Amino acid sequence: QVQLVESGGGLVQAGGSLRLSCAASGRMFSISTMAWYRQAPGKQRELVATMPRGGTINYADSVKGRFTISGDNAKNTVDLQMNSLKPEDTAVYYCKTTGKFSFSNYENDYWGQGTQVTVSS
Repeated sequence: QVQLVESGGGLVQAGGSLRLSCAASGRMFSISTMAWYRQAPGKQRELVATMPRGGTINYADSVKGRFTISGDNAKNTVDLQMNSLKPEDTAVYYCKTTGKFSFSNYENDYWGQGTQVTVSS
């Protein structure tokens, strides 16, 4: 079983910053990618940033230059530093990890519980 624990959401004024953190745990689980998604009210969940191990980091166009994803492979953690926040960044932010157990040939996605980010104008 894989568990993801997120922290760091909250309320901030436009132009402010927040840092989200996510820690993944699971025995015999090998992570290939960690990512952040978000879902605003009435909208579909969308990708914010993805960090494949050994691969290229990608950001949604809407957050490029403002958000930075980083992680510690040894600790299976991923952070999202969010600067210059805008009201349209308001959403529930979800951490996702993709990987497989040592006894399996298949990868699966696992999601955190979500953390609310609210940006006031």
